[in-house]
Amino acid sequence: MDRQREPEPWPPLLSHPPAAPHIPVLIRPLIAAVSPVAGTWIDGTFGAGGYTRALLDAGADEVVAIDRDPLAFELAADWMAGYGARIRPEQTVFSKMDEVADQVDGVVLDLGVSSMQLDRAERGFSFMKDGPLDMRMSQDGPSAADLVNSATEQDLAEILYVFGEERASRRIARNIVKARTEAPFETTLQLAGVIERSLPRAKPGQSHPATRSFQALRIAVNDEYTELFEGLMAAERVLRPGGLLAVVTFHSIEDRMVKRFLQARAGHSGNFNRYAPQVEAVPAQFEIVTRKAAGPDKQELAENPRSRSARLRVARRTEVPAGEIDAKSIAMPQLKRTR
Repeated sequence: MDRQREPEPWPPLLSHPPAAPHIPVLIRPLIAAVSPVAGTWIDGTFGAGGYTRALLDAGADEVVAIDRDPLAFELAADWMAGYGARIRPEQTVFSKMDEVADQVDGVVLDLGVSSMQLDRAERGFSFMKDGPLDMRMSQDGPSAADLVNSATEQDLAEILYVFGEERASRRIARNIVKARTEAPFETTLQLAGVIERSLPRAKPGQSHPATRSFQALRIAVNDEYTELFEGLMAAERVLRPGGLLAVVTFHSIEDRMVKRFLQARAGHSGNFNRYAPQVEAVPAQFEIVTRKAAGPDKQELAENPRSRSARLRVARRTEVPAGEIDAKSIAMPQLKRTR
């Protein structure tokens, strides 16, 4: 059996590359789980292009690279040219992947905000760098500033609690509404400061006080949970029998949605209450490859601390036709006003 060839060194993304190059999270276990890589793949969250390059270097004939952010392809233009027609860029959301491709051999999704977005202060995703309070992945539509300055206190509290699991959501929302009566929110550090003053000082080793709130607002601005739910169904439609779905998540809500989707589509009833009566299994659209989510090893944690919460799940498509599934059955968080 031929050895898998070593991937070529990552080409620079920028004429002045950042001090720390982009490292695709969980790329080693992902490639190992989906090997041998061949045929046409979809990278539904192109970002800085790490997964696309890894798939091509591992043997994919073509990668359909999807990203809603137009800046992603602009920054990658130079190195993408080296792969020629093997990369097909598509500026759209990954929930529409079956509109730009058909019967592919694999789909990779790396959820959440990309390093490219997080590291650029002007995009407004980071609470550590001052910039406009934006957070729009597609760079259009209402921004985080629009949301923070217009939502009611009750709606803000619900967003922070449901999407960010922030226990102090009501206190933070109350302080946001109070602060905006004096001056509207315009920058990331302006909002982060109000959140910090709403919570006890973080102990050594704890995450930044604004972490959950910024996560919640970003998810709300980009409708990320709906996108994930619809994206999983789109992947089911676009994968050929035997095709592989690999999803990397970064927090418990996303991972729970992916886990329950795959469990339900692997022939389970969708009833996750262990005390409830067993229900007869249904035809399976997927076969689960990774029975337990894979996380980073010590080497990856040392190379890339951002990987610490990442989890990888992989499943293989069966010949059973694609179907529909209810969002509630996979525990998709929903705001009251959208139910």
